[in-house]
Amino acid sequence: MAVTAPERAEQEPAPPPPAPAGRPTAPRPRRDRTPPLPRDTRLSWLLTAVLGALTLTSRLVGISYPGQLIFDEAYYPPEAAELLRWGHEYNRGYTFIVHPPLGKWLIATGEALFGNDSFGWRFPGAVAGTIAVVVLVRLTRRLTGSTLLGLVAGLLLALDGFSFVLSRTGLLDVFLQTFVVAAVACLVVDRDRVRARIRDAGDRATDGFRLGPRGWRIAAGFLFGCACAVKWSGVWFLAFFAVASLLWDRASWRDAGAARPTRAAARYGLPGALWALAAVPVLTYLASFTGWFLGETSQGKAWAQQNPDTAFPFVPDALRSLWHQHAEWLRFHGGLSTPHPWESGPWSWVVNGRPILLWNPQGLTDDAGEPVVRYILMVGTPTLWFLFVPAMVWLVWRWAARRDPAAGIVGTAIAAGWLTWLVNTDRTMFIFYLAPVVPFLVLGVTLLLQDVLGPRARGPRRTVGLAVVCLYVAFVAVTFVFFLPVLTGEPLSNAEWLRRMWFPSWF
Repeated sequence: MAVTAPERAEQEPAPPPPAPAGRPTAPRPRRDRTPPLPRDTRLSWLLTAVLGALTLTSRLVGISYPGQLIFDEAYYPPEAAELLRWGHEYNRGYTFIVHPPLGKWLIATGEALFGNDSFGWRFPGAVAGTIAVVVLVRLTRRLTGSTLLGLVAGLLLALDGFSFVLSRTGLLDVFLQTFVVAAVACLVVDRDRVRARIRDAGDRATDGFRLGPRGWRIAAGFLFGCACAVKWSGVWFLAFFAVASLLWDRASWRDAGAARPTRAAARYGLPGALWALAAVPVLTYLASFTGWFLGETSQGKAWAQQNPDTAFPFVPDALRSLWHQHAEWLRFHGGLSTPHPWESGPWSWVVNGRPILLWNPQGLTDDAGEPVVRYILMVGTPTLWFLFVPAMVWLVWRWAARRDPAAGIVGTAIAAGWLTWLVNTDRTMFIFYLAPVVPFLVLGVTLLLQDVLGPRARGPRRTVGLAVVCLYVAFVAVTFVFFLPVLTGEPLSNAEWLRRMWFPSWF
């Protein structure tokens, strides 16, 4: 029987009305590529805590050996002791006070708790290195939607010889590593919560709406400020991820169907970002100089009084003196080109090309009078680090083919913490400058293992993938144990030591 025109109109839905003139039609919402969080919340925290406890224990065992200052500990623990005594660094005899004070304040906490000895000045680094492992577990779990992969990433970082040695010395870079990975983790939580709020808003997302205070983004700004207050290289992570955060906001509005996602991100995200990711880091950075401001004999404090005719006389003298102090630091860092036997270029860092010898006393013998070697080498676990370059190549593919958000985050961190060092290759540099990037390189390896693991559905493919991942992690663990004597300075015969020196550049 034929259907008349009025009956057909009742059966078929009416087409949507045309958009008003001058107003673009809202785009079709896009699929969210971020996997949902697993539901094993309590179990995941328990497993993370166990891994954290084991990591801290491994860092603390024998941490006070050797009992003297090694490598750049010659600078930072003594300056930390000066902070405890005067509130600012007091050394006038050399010009190596060229870093902000927060990292030295953290070392000072260990000295205040346990005394000005090797355990005291190294204990804070062990805690910081453990926190980095714990945060990486949670960050990876959030990015992959897998507690298993989160634990794999944390375990790989715990088994990394480079990070192990770094967290057992009184150097600054372990604190930079921890603050950076924690700041990125907070920013990712902010991204996910904002995306969920916009997605759940329904039709309100078309025109945009105010999101209110974003505590996780403010926390990220504070942590980025702390990173900069340890070492200036933290500013690159702040800059790169501040831009990334705004792009994430735009993607959230776009995916929810906002008519003008760029306008919505600028209107409802940019003002808060200027506070959280610009003002808060600057205020945090300045707060780290509280002792400098309060001290009457702080290094460079009297410069403005001694030079009253300099520019901007309306600026308080303390701020002008601090600005001049920073200009001197910048001049030092930009012109640092003194040859060093353990310096290395950024292109060699990601392949373990030139690790750093921290300690190697000469003329030691065992009880039988035979010569022994005690060596503390800041070297990454080779079976882990040899996958860094393949993992970076795989990340490029994941981003190009899938627009994978996790790959984008790792790529942003690598660009901020590694590629930026290629700007001035004439500067004297060392492999520990890569410290804040290492957790993200480990995350990149974990994303590679995620594809080896295969889909979540059970089957032969998943079983084989799980076996390969477990075998690889076990291989890394065995390698770490094999290299442990040259990470901790255990006595070795010359033959045993040579078996661990795999490349000529390690000597």
